[in-house]
Order: sequence, then structure tokens, then C-alpha cells
Amino acid sequence: MKRYAWAMLGLGLWVAGIEGGTRWALGQTPPPTIGPQQNRSFNPATTIPFKVSGELFLKGHRPVVSLRIYNVLAQLVAIPILRGSGKALDSLALSCPTTMGCAYSAYWDGYVGNTGQLARSGVYIYQLVIDGKRVTRKIVVK
Repeated sequence: MKRYAWAMLGLGLWVAGIEGGTRWALGQTPPPTIGPQQNRSFNPATTIPFKVSGELFLKGHRPVVSLRIYNVLAQLVAIPILRGSGKALDSLALSCPTTMGCAYSAYWDGYVGNTGQLARSGVYIYQLVIDGKRVTRKIVVK
């Protein structure tokens, strides 16, 4: 359990109450919303949907997005790609044609980095960072 706790602290992740227990002051932008797969299981590939609110695209701003998948020891496992573009979600500037916000989808093929090996069964953590704001969830590989 200590290693798991260290991984959470080392990555700067929020352990509990990501959306439910946090209140935002007037004028602060809440963190971007993520699709409903809090405890999603997959084998071997998965899609991770996420939404970015329209407020982040005002005045031509293009939010910078990164998505990384870690194991419970805080080791980087993979950087998924943005569906439809084929680009890695590593400091990628997004655009959105509407002020209502946009939905995106990241794809992970289930392989560890550039090793050619499938990820082992277990718990993994993905961290979505949009303009410096972090949102994390866990996923389970079966």
C-alpha cells in the first residue's frame, strides 16, 4: 500500500473526490470532464473519451492536452493517441469549432511504450492534463 500511496503523491494525483467533493470558487474554471469509465476494464485496447468545455476555447485559445497512462509504481506505461488525428496526446494543442465545447477520444492499443509487449493484468492510472489542470482515473487490464 505504501508504494501505491507514493505513486499517487509522486504524480500529484487526486486520490479521492475528483469531482464530487470539490467546490469551485466563483470565476474558477472546473476541471475538464472525462467520460464515464472510472473503473473501466479492458483487454487489450481501450478508448478513453473526454470532454473539454467551450470556455477553454474562447478568443481563439487552443488548450494544450496531455494524456499519460501509469502503473501503480508511477512508471510511465504509454501515451495514447488522439482518435482521428493519429497524433500522440503529448502537449497537443486542440481546436474546437463550437463554443459549446467538444468531445474527444484517446486510443491506447494496450502495449507498453515502444516495447511491443502487451500491458500485464492489473490496475493502471491515466492522467489527463488540460492547460495544467489534472484529472485522473483508474483502469483495469484483465
